[in-house]
Amino acid sequence: MSALRLDITDMTRRFGAVTALDHVSLSVKAGTVHALLGENGAGKSTLVKCLVGFYQPDEGAIAVDGEAKQIASPKEADALGIGMVYQHFTLVPSMTIAENLVASAAKLPGLINWRREMERLRSITHGLPFSIDLDVRTSQLSAGEKQKAELIKQLYLGRRLLILDEPTSVLTPDEAEQVLGHVRELASTGVLSAILITHKFDEVRRYTDDVTILRKGAAVHRGAVRDLSNGEMAEAMIGSPLAQEQERRARPVCAHEQILTIENLTVKGDIGLDVVKGIDLHVNKGEIVGVAGVSGNGQTEMVEALMGQRNSHGAVRVGTTRFRGSRKEIAALGVYGLPQEPLKNACVASMTLAENLALRNFDRPPFRKGFFLNRRAIHAQADRLVKQFKVKASGLDVRMNTLSGGNVQRAVLGRELTQDVRVLIASNPTFGLDFLACEETHNRILEARNVGAGVLLISEDLDELLRLVDRIVVMSGGRIVYEVPAGDAEKHVIGKYMAGDSHR
Repeated sequence: MSALRLDITDMTRRFGAVTALDHVSLSVKAGTVHALLGENGAGKSTLVKCLVGFYQPDEGAIAVDGEAKQIASPKEADALGIGMVYQHFTLVPSMTIAENLVASAAKLPGLINWRREMERLRSITHGLPFSIDLDVRTSQLSAGEKQKAELIKQLYLGRRLLILDEPTSVLTPDEAEQVLGHVRELASTGVLSAILITHKFDEVRRYTDDVTILRKGAAVHRGAVRDLSNGEMAEAMIGSPLAQEQERRARPVCAHEQILTIENLTVKGDIGLDVVKGIDLHVNKGEIVGVAGVSGNGQTEMVEALMGQRNSHGAVRVGTTRFRGSRKEIAALGVYGLPQEPLKNACVASMTLAENLALRNFDRPPFRKGFFLNRRAIHAQADRLVKQFKVKASGLDVRMNTLSGGNVQRAVLGRELTQDVRVLIASNPTFGLDFLACEETHNRILEARNVGAGVLLISEDLDELLRLVDRIVVMSGGRIVYEVPAGDAEKHVIGKYMAGDSHR
């Protein structure tokens, strides 16, 4: 197995009247890691789906090692040695890792020689910078272990070009270094080439050689990573200079006055076992407290309990008042939320944009007159919020599920943050968003903090936390296992606690 060279020339792909790729050219030198950047909708997914055979381009050419190729199906991509590690896992939960890997082959014999296959698998895993048990069932793995298994599967299949789509979103910092560091090593030794899709400029700078930046379906920049600053990459992605970031360390308002207090919070998961185990935590006015942790350690259940969506034991207070998450208490005490996947968790998809923007106050004057809704007032509020928060929509009466992810998030930000916010609970609020939408969300969170709100920010993105918060706690196994002021935080130490190593 050796690294391949890939050349894409003038690739164009249309979906009806929409041009998703507009004469895009890209070259991946053999034995290099190539970054592919762009906002949501820029064309990244369409391009890589053409490479792995899910789509066929309308125009343009693909060459592998200088020879023109037609990739009409995933089977043909597989034959060329092109594979992809997806954001969403493709492993069968009831099978072991070894069974998943062997079953992934394009052709299987009638009788599998398991001794030979296990020897081959062990030869692959022997050289890895991490260990993994091939005999464990996939359902028993953590998210990070599943991501590592997906990488091993591609190596087992003999890939010569590996496409990685946001591979570190579920990994601790140490795991990210292991996975991307190993890919970098394989590339530098000529074993494979790689395309890395990521939104983290630190990963681009540390692990890639060259970069192609897409915007609105076109390649707007190609070249060596060393020749670009992070700001220049960001500006190429969005097409305009970045707005000046909010002052991150503005003086907190009423520091050390607790606004949110959580005492001995215990929450059961879906199968009846305790997944949040006696948490004690507080947030001061004018403070952002970040909760770091790998997915599946009780963060989701904790947020649901705090927002009144899941039963719990223990006490939650806003100021000195007990809070149980009812609609009446949310309004009276000023507790609002920015959930992960807001279309599913904070909106009614089939209702209009204007109706969704009124979900917090439709039952209060001037939006309600007796038993009737004041549609004119609801539309006036929606028009104001759409303009203030730059929500892009064809009208106020479009269904919420017709908006892009970034515009759904902007709408929810507008609805939640224009209330009288005393406590903001944000759970992975930039999950799946493009660069510009992330920047806007971060600045809105900082604005809330800077005027005195207490913010509890739960995020699996440690870089996001280190950039925004005043204090970090780490959640592992349903417990708070570590706490540190942001100014004293060390990424590798936090990562060890995230991984469950409390004896660093």
